[in-house]
Amino acid sequence: MQKQSWKPGNMLYPLPVVLVSCQGKDGKPNLITIAWTGTICSDPPMVSISVRKERHSYDLIRESGEFVINLTTEDMAWVTDYCGVRSGRKVDKFAETGLTPVPSTVVRAPMVGESPVSIECRVKEVLPLGSHDMFVAEVVAVNAAEAYMDADGRFDLSRANPIVYSHGTYFGLGKELGTFGYSVKKS
Repeated sequence: MQKQSWKPGNMLYPLPVVLVSCQGKDGKPNLITIAWTGTICSDPPMVSISVRKERHSYDLIRESGEFVINLTTEDMAWVTDYCGVRSGRKVDKFAETGLTPVPSTVVRAPMVGESPVSIECRVKEVLPLGSHDMFVAEVVAVNAAEAYMDADGRFDLSRANPIVYSHGTYFGLGKELGTFGYSVKKS
């Protein structure tokens, strides 16, 4: 297969698109849509999000040292986009979208009630990288909606219909192709 050579850029797509909830010391919660996020360590469980310094949520997360990563679903695509193009300085995104702020179990920032999984995080380090700063955070709690559990009590991601982001477009995830290790599993 022949390939074209392009200038350097971020071509690691698709990415999970999440709603990050945060709250400043004034107690007013906010939401920001983030696609620059990921798992960075399993023991201790750690994640990262990258946020532009000029974003309202950047200051709230710096101030509080906490945030919640809320996974998104196909049903949440519109509100996910809305929270990425409107500023919390000007609008109350929970009120505007009809999303439900739910008290978290460990951090002060609320979870999104409609999210299938909410990951509570405490910032351990902030890395200035250029256009974005990366918040390296420890996962302090995970909350999964019971509606997405299978008969064995495991979280069934396919029931949640998660969405991903690629080059300015939101996509639903397709069918399951295999499970870890299926390529070497003996029949």
